[in-house]
Amino acid sequence: MRTPENEMQLNPGKTFLFLDDVRPTPNGFYRVYDYKGFTGFILKNGMPDFISFDHDLGEGRSGFDCAKFLVEYCLDHHIPRIHFQVHSQNPVGKQNIESLLHNFNKIMNSGSLQ
Repeated sequence: MRTPENEMQLNPGKTFLFLDDVRPTPNGFYRVYDYKGFTGFILKNGMPDFISFDHDLGEGRSGFDCAKFLVEYCLDHHIPRIHFQVHSQNPVGKQNIESLLHNFNKIMNSGSLQ
């Protein structure tokens, strides 16, 4: 089974981003806590190779807001695929993020927007 940890060992030098306000950061991941940190990281460093999303980020915007920002960023920068997982314990928030990003990947893979 492929996991983010396995991917890091197989692909040294790749950028892995962890979005969460509470859980400990996995080894090898950069950490952001909220929407401002997430958008700032992406704008400064570009698209990470892999992102692990939480949904509930305390006060303010959610992981779903970060996912919506990411889709717009990818469209603007012609990035055809988002590699991600959602580790949120919020089932509705998790489903919303997964649906958005899976649909983006599906549409981009079909060539509909290219």
